[in-house]
Amino acid sequence: MKLQSDPHSGANTITGYGDGYVEINKTPYSHAVLISSDGAISDWPIKAFEDLEPGHFEQMLALKPELIIIGTGNKQHFPKPELLKPLISAKIGFEVMNSQAACRTYNILMGEGRRVLLALIVETN
Repeated sequence: MKLQSDPHSGANTITGYGDGYVEINKTPYSHAVLISSDGAISDWPIKAFEDLEPGHFEQMLALKPELIIIGTGNKQHFPKPELLKPLISAKIGFEVMNSQAACRTYNILMGEGRRVLLALIVETN
């Protein structure tokens, strides 16, 4: 699916997604990424939801977002509460949803000028 982008915004925009890829600023990625609305696109060393560990959440916190959207792959899964403790302790808001919904939500929040981080798991069916 293609999404519209604002080429003048200067922020990272999800311009498309599908089975096995996400397109950021019209560049395709076929692996998990952390996408910050203020410029950073980082590889995220995770292949599947089941791989989530505390260090992955510390990596998110290091980017100092206002809000984190966690895209859990093709289906919505909820991380174990102990994994979310660092986000709760830091008073960082977060939402968990499937990756396609996460892409749409990220674009909306980024368009509102929010300091949002998208932690996106990319997987194939």
